Amino acid sequence: MDSKYRLAEAMKSCMKTTTVENITVKQIVEKCGVSRQTFYRNFIDKYDLINWYFDRLLEVSFKEMGSREALREGLIRKFKYIREEKVFFQAAFKVDDQNNLKEHDFIMIFEFYCRLIREKTGNLPDKKTRKLLEMYCQSSIYMTVQWVLKGLKESEEELADLMIEAMPARLDELFRTMNIL
Repeated sequence: MDSKYRLAEAMKSCMKTTTVENITVKQIVEKCGVSRQTFYRNFIDKYDLINWYFDRLLEVSFKEMGSREALREGLIRKFKYIREEKVFFQAAFKVDDQNNLKEHDFIMIFEFYCRLIREKTGNLPDKKTRKLLEMYCQSSIYMTVQWVLKGLKESEEELADLMIEAMPARLDELFRTMNIL
């Protein structure tokens, strides 16, 4: 396992007993058994580590979306992973500091959808579509955070279906023409 994953595992271990705000880089590197230099060679700060780990989730859950699978399957895979890593996400989603996971999640998902639209249609989304996509991404992140912080009560399938039902009509139509809905 490379040092980034080892650091992520150490961070997840720290999150079991300590809030993200109170976890120090010193705790992470001691638990991981690496030097501070190794940490800072890989990450700017602990939030950068959290965001990097989340990016691995997006790569895994959305990598087939648009090519061999639809949005629903990608969302279900993402939510299953979040459930498996609930301690990590419960701690990370409570943070509102600069460079927090909620902001990072928005940027990554918004850019993913814009890139997918460009790949499927040959064009960047127009201004109105971008605004609708921005609102949709913000609300889906909000619902994901609420789902995690309130105990993951709905199944992954139920949450994915709710997010698809909440999609603005213009995005729904666009995603259907792109064959991802």
